[in-house]
Amino acid sequence: MNTPVLRLRQAFRKFRWELSILTKTRVPQPFLNEMQDVHAENDVELINNLPYRSVPEPPRSQSSQSNCDEMAKTEKMPPRAQCPNSSGKRPMSDEEDIVLSELNDDELVEQMFDDLYDGLKEEIEEGVNILLERGWTPYDILTKALVGGMTIVGHDFRDGILFVPEVLLAANAMKGGMAILKPLLAETGAPRVGKMVIGTVKGDIHDIGKNLVSMMMEGAGFDVVDIGINNPVENYLEALETEKPDILGMSALLTTTMPYMKVVIDTMVEQGLREEYIVLVGGAPLNEEFGKAIGADGYCRDAAVAVEMAKDFVSRKHNQLAG
Repeated sequence: MNTPVLRLRQAFRKFRWELSILTKTRVPQPFLNEMQDVHAENDVELINNLPYRSVPEPPRSQSSQSNCDEMAKTEKMPPRAQCPNSSGKRPMSDEEDIVLSELNDDELVEQMFDDLYDGLKEEIEEGVNILLERGWTPYDILTKALVGGMTIVGHDFRDGILFVPEVLLAANAMKGGMAILKPLLAETGAPRVGKMVIGTVKGDIHDIGKNLVSMMMEGAGFDVVDIGINNPVENYLEALETEKPDILGMSALLTTTMPYMKVVIDTMVEQGLREEYIVLVGGAPLNEEFGKAIGADGYCRDAAVAVEMAKDFVSRKHNQLAG
């Protein structure tokens, strides 16, 4: 197939895949049909403007795979950059497989960084279990292996290198490791970075951004209590009284619901609770000026910023209490 048509179809497939992940629902069929009709029309127009009806695929050299294999032997090539075989897939061999149990501690932690980055949940769970068997404390595994890896993910998300689908995969892998560590951390009474209550405000049922922040915060070592969507002020106050967190996080995706954040903050002021908690807000229609106007401590433009800001505020709060 010619390059313009191929790129057009690839872009459509990528758009459909990412949209379905973000919404966690199927893309409406009428919309897909309309998009496919547009692409079909463009296919015809692009092909008719070419001097040939189709471009034949160049024959694959019989020696191309052997040449590629020879290159892999003589030159140092990273495992994920190996040459494709005739089926288009990277050839696998026993030599390429990484056996986590055979790595020393430092190598294993570095490999877990890579596995978190790639969203490999089973590998993260295996790595956590191996470190536990080697006598690592749950807290050290959390802070050195999991939090360290998610810090890299957070920085690349902040810098635009990674996007929401990749971060969701990394966060899901992190949750696999946390499921093993959480009961052990509770038993040992390990210290925590801080605690956060987070929820979407009344009238708003959007939760993708909130869920991403929750997972990133857990990955950074915070205890997170997610109270869900469509929360009236009473839900926030009840959660604050029950959980006694360091931080209250509020999310909104609609311009019609974002003013409700001020209702919650004003109620906290009226009841004398405002100074006891750090209040962070976020959501697509918000900005820094809005955050200041409603009396929040900070506006978080994305999950990575939320983690950094939360760490900074909690550190300052703990220092003030210690002083």
